[in-house]
Amino acid sequence: MSAAAVAAPVALSFAEPWLLLGLLLVPLALWWYLIDQGRRRAQVSAFAAPAVAASAIRDRPGWRRHAPIACYALALALLGVALAKPERTVAVPSEQATVVLVTDRSGSMEARDVAPNRLDAARQAVSRFLDRLPRQVRAAAVAFNQRAEVIATPTVDRQELRDAFATLTPAGGTATGDALAAALRLVRPRGTESGPEAPPAAVVLLTDGASVRGRDPVDVAREARRQRVPVYTVALGTQQGTIRVRRPGGQGTEVRRVPPDPASLRRIAAVARGEAFTAADAPRLDRVYEELGSRVGRQDERREMTAGVAGAALLFVLAGGALSLAFFGRLP
Repeated sequence: MSAAAVAAPVALSFAEPWLLLGLLLVPLALWWYLIDQGRRRAQVSAFAAPAVAASAIRDRPGWRRHAPIACYALALALLGVALAKPERTVAVPSEQATVVLVTDRSGSMEARDVAPNRLDAARQAVSRFLDRLPRQVRAAAVAFNQRAEVIATPTVDRQELRDAFATLTPAGGTATGDALAAALRLVRPRGTESGPEAPPAAVVLLTDGASVRGRDPVDVAREARRQRVPVYTVALGTQQGTIRVRRPGGQGTEVRRVPPDPASLRRIAAVARGEAFTAADAPRLDRVYEELGSRVGRQDERREMTAGVAGAALLFVLAGGALSLAFFGRLP
């Protein structure tokens, strides 16, 4: 299975980034501290010669002299960061999100290179996908061969969706573009908001072959991008997949190869700003849907970290004071 990692790194940003200029106080404070230390050494040298000072002052503080100051410097740096109001972006379940599962049921889905066959493997994986989807996220389903059919409108009833998939049988051709268009109409009905404030939505497309009927799926993917609906694609099957079909004229049957078309699905996902997966067998298909179940139906949310960073600064201030009292019996 080739797939990018689902878990994206946490993004860090600042509500008031210009206040990070306050961090310049840290090197200035350290510069002042070094000058002060040099002045004190000069005063000691003026009071007594180095040889005499070495015998008179037996217990030199060494590194302990600088430990409290290091804590205060870290505290000052953290306070500078806190002033800029740091924020982290995390993915959280969206109560208004809708995910549409678009599943191929064309004749090629009868191929048995994925046990028990491609359609049954997809059906089982979809069921596990629904288990992973956050409960408050609505899901819908579109099945397609040479025509697209909405088999379940957006709902939080997972059993209704499983029942809808249970009725599917493989037959006919492949009209991927029409199926994607039907999915878009479910999440972005005509006349509804499709800008940044629109409820989050995603489409998960599982198919095993190239589109041969209806609309160009890449054109529909461009429409999905404009409407801010990412399309995740899953190419199912192996290059060795075959089905048995009737010969033209009805004289017996013949074996026909039905390899998947991952290149077309990668193009659709790239245009729609989603992600493309390949699943050559049932276990891999399960893992793809488990990953997608933990990913779609979520939206990015900014959470302020100011209090935590300021709290860490306070801890360093307290640590500096505690070290100063422990080493020297006084606060600097």
